[in-house]
Amino acid sequence: MSIIIDNNFMDKKNVLKQIGKNIQKVRIEKGYTQESFSELMGVSWSYVAKIESGILNLSVGKITELANYLKTDINTLLKIK
Repeated sequence: MSIIIDNNFMDKKNVLKQIGKNIQKVRIEKGYTQESFSELMGVSWSYVAKIESGILNLSVGKITELANYLKTDINTLLKIK
């Protein structure tokens, strides 16, 4: 499956990586380490690492949950460059 962004095709793998980078950027801006953020969420730090590296295919519900934990807008996490 591919998405067209500004006349360029992005495959699922690259979209997941971009979302992961967005999550990581906001997490760092908010002052959380992977460990402290994982504790806040009640998950393992390796789960956060997998999200940020684009390994996990997150549901819209999980992305919404992450946005709430990070106190940011969901559009910030979903922005594809």
